[in-house]
Amino acid sequence: MNKSLLILTVLLLQLAGFSQNITGKIVDVNTGESIPYANIAISGAENLISNEEGFFSISGKNNDASVLMVSYLGYISQQLTIGTLKKQSNIVKLQPGVFELDDVDVNKIKPNADAIMAKVKENIKKNHGVSPDAMKKTFFMRDFGTFKPKKLDIEITKSTGFSKKALKDANADVASFTSKLMNNPPQEFTDVLANYYSGTVTGKEKPVFTNKLEVVKATKLKDENRAVSIDNMEKMAANIFLKHLDTTKYYRIKSGWFGSRDTISLRKDYNKKKKKKEKRTELGSAKSNLYSTLAQNDVLGSRLNFANQTDLYEYTYEGAVYSAQNEFAYVVGFKPKKSKAKYTGKLYISEKDFAVLRADYNLAKGKTLGGLNVKWLLGIKASENVSNGTVIYKQNASGEGYHLQYASSETGQYFYLNRPLKFIELTNEDKDVVAVDIKVEGNMTEKVEFLNITQANIETSALEEVKEKEFEYIKLKRYDPKIWKDYTAIEPLEEMKQFKVVEE
Repeated sequence: MNKSLLILTVLLLQLAGFSQNITGKIVDVNTGESIPYANIAISGAENLISNEEGFFSISGKNNDASVLMVSYLGYISQQLTIGTLKKQSNIVKLQPGVFELDDVDVNKIKPNADAIMAKVKENIKKNHGVSPDAMKKTFFMRDFGTFKPKKLDIEITKSTGFSKKALKDANADVASFTSKLMNNPPQEFTDVLANYYSGTVTGKEKPVFTNKLEVVKATKLKDENRAVSIDNMEKMAANIFLKHLDTTKYYRIKSGWFGSRDTISLRKDYNKKKKKKEKRTELGSAKSNLYSTLAQNDVLGSRLNFANQTDLYEYTYEGAVYSAQNEFAYVVGFKPKKSKAKYTGKLYISEKDFAVLRADYNLAKGKTLGGLNVKWLLGIKASENVSNGTVIYKQNASGEGYHLQYASSETGQYFYLNRPLKFIELTNEDKDVVAVDIKVEGNMTEKVEFLNITQANIETSALEEVKEKEFEYIKLKRYDPKIWKDYTAIEPLEEMKQFKVVEE
């Protein structure tokens, strides 16, 4: 190889190495076990989080001199540079914090859990209320959905005007469709990095709260041939039924003993009209998902009511740990006391101002968030039987109030459906009829992660000047580690890294 070409190649490789994201891991110094949800602050500017497996990723825009501050409840915070991290084989070992109870309570009296929670409730609006100030936040959000069928039987039992062979072929298509879903349960991963602007601006009559979203980058990792949601599965099944429904006609759906007044059609002009009415943009969907995530992970909200509706729960003092600021945090366990209470778990409460620093929660045994059981009458049963997660709050730079820094929530539903379905043509003459037997049983789960990377106050005029723009997802067939190169993101779990589209 030419000498100059060799030098150029080496330089390019070095430059490529400098720009690569760095993956690190946080572990307990004594046990070597990974530490999930540890905070990593980069030069005091950006905040990262370690994933469930203890891994985190630093974007290539940082250099060896960049300073990392690693902290986790119950451990002594550690400061190091990226250069030092590399010398340590990209592993950070945290030392558990050790202290005496005397340090927490000078009277040597075990703190009372109910008294602590009374203080939490007294200060919760001050600590966790939404600030009216204009702000810009940069966040990363990941949504993972999966459908795991236990039973999936669909059969076209009748189709007027078509031969037995055509009906047999159609059922073969349906069987192939359901077999693929059973053998390869569908998964879908959606990642969004965006700037979120919010604040109160001057309105015509009174101040108005305004929020805007600016998507920096978004990816969707899914198999287009395998659906995750019921809606998408219906669309896929509809493509099969197209062979047996006249696309120029209008139909009424009858399911079980009950009919439907809804009119459906596969005519393109009819569906165009419906789409205009039901038009939903990617930006609108992303904003809706963000608002839903923020609302469902708010300790002032109705869902996570174990911090604001203290009369519903029974609390137990379980000790104290070091907080991220090397101060103390009370550990309070909770479980349902009244029927309206749903969760069991732990709260980590700041000794200084009684703010919620962290909460880990699970649905208590025997509890659900809702459901429907008309299995014997209508052949339908559904139950929202999975709800667990972790929320972490961080104090604002001003020293007043806290904001949601990280949230991980998993929800799931069990469903059962056993119903006949008929498409009946709307006509006074002989009617075209397609009958389908549907038996479906399974579980759908969704996991959402939210990470607040940076936030800062801005002028109200800057908020008003932000122009929202529509965006498109980058669609991927397999995980690509280079896709988030030079961007800050949550390090994916192994399950996501191993995903790939199953070729036909």
